[in-house]
Amino acid sequence: MNDIKRLTPPQSRKVNALVRRTCCNYDSGNCILLDDGDECVCPQLISYSLLCKWFRIAVLPADKELYAELYHAEDMRRCSVCGSPFASSSNRAIYCPDCRKRITRRQTAERMRKLRANVTR
Repeated sequence: MNDIKRLTPPQSRKVNALVRRTCCNYDSGNCILLDDGDECVCPQLISYSLLCKWFRIAVLPADKELYAELYHAEDMRRCSVCGSPFASSSNRAIYCPDCRKRITRRQTAERMRKLRANVTR
């Protein structure tokens, strides 16, 4: 995690949006952490690599999908329904978060229908 990662243009756009949205040191284009009396432009916004150590340690893990895309490319899983890549914290996960919600709801409905059909009056 110490080596500097190069970003593709789509990854750079995601990183820049994440910096603007969640970095506590970002202040309208400037970096508060690097401010020594003169305003300093945020280095993460003007480069195609992960330069800012604060961003790598504190901000990037908040976006699990982007973090997995940049650091754990081999650990990313593919959804068995839609095929999109997703970051998983479990080795049993087979669905992305969007499909998981849909599949769980459908399976619960089927299970309850079966349970209600087996109840005799």
